Amino acid sequence: MTERRLILELGTGNDLYGGDYTKAACRAVQDALHHSSLVLFRTLGYDPAQMRVEVTIGVQAPDKVDTAVVAAELPRGRPEVTVVFGGLDVHDAALGTTFVVATAAVAAFLPIEASDWRLSALPDAD
Repeated sequence: MTERRLILELGTGNDLYGGDYTKAACRAVQDALHHSSLVLFRTLGYDPAQMRVEVTIGVQAPDKVDTAVVAAELPRGRPEVTVVFGGLDVHDAALGTTFVVATAAVAAFLPIEASDWRLSALPDAD
């Protein structure tokens, strides 16, 4: 069976006072998750455990993100978290702090065969 991406959601998150890259990453993942509802599992009888979830986090300090904590944010599927250079740090010299902005891309994959799917005609709206 071929694994196919069924969804891609994007999100942003921040930590304005603690400079915590993991917290900002978790908030970005939650933002992305709140943009979607995966009803196909219940509708089509798929087991959510079959879903592989690819999470890519962009922050200015990738080595400061705890990927296990970010993976725990996902309510279903088998998460794979990768952290890359991205996001944004906003320095406030007057306060001596850094505001951390993280971006997240969350992609869900399921093992499905395209030949198992077909388009059907919609009923007439008359």
